Amino acid sequence: MSLSKLAKKTKAVAAGVGDAVRQAFRGKIALVSAGEPVQRVQLSALADETLQDVEHLQQFGFTSHPPEGTEAVIIPLGGATSHGVIVATEHGNYRVKGLAGGEVAVYDQSGSSITLKQGRLIKIDCDKLEIAAPGGVKIDAPNVQCTAQLTAQGQINGNGGMAVQGGSGAKFTGAIEHTGDFANKGKISNNGVDIGAGHKHSETNGAETGGVVG
Repeated sequence: MSLSKLAKKTKAVAAGVGDAVRQAFRGKIALVSAGEPVQRVQLSALADETLQDVEHLQQFGFTSHPPEGTEAVIIPLGGATSHGVIVATEHGNYRVKGLAGGEVAVYDQSGSSITLKQGRLIKIDCDKLEIAAPGGVKIDAPNVQCTAQLTAQGQINGNGGMAVQGGSGAKFTGAIEHTGDFANKGKISNNGVDIGAGHKHSETNGAETGGVVG
């Protein structure tokens, strides 16, 4: 056999092998079974091809349930479509856009997101944030700010003092126990009666005492 004929035959055999071995391809997710140890997906691929129970491999420590219409990249192991696995997913409608270089974001379909921004800033964007930490929460920061009301269902402890200003002042319901000196600037009243520096007492003979002696 001449070299030219051998080359043509080799080329034909290689083409046949290439046709039989499927390369990586794209598809769109239709359904997700998220209750399995390895998530499985139904998706549509080329020429209205429907694939069932395709394994969706994800990075350890991170999992997501991609919504319908999510783009996916499938790698057929050994070139067989029946042994395909999903290695990447993306949905442009929900992805956090406009990130600066080096920034990272975690997001969901509803628009909630956690963004690691430049300058060591972490931004959490959601309607409600719940933290379950039975062992406690420790915040090492010089200042913690809240733009509106702060409610504690248990006791509030302040080891470094407490300062309250603005608004309508401070209101207490219940008994108050105090240890130490008490300094006040302004009026002090009890049930509407002045008991501060300007209050006076009536004597037994009907006379009225003078003001409080400083």
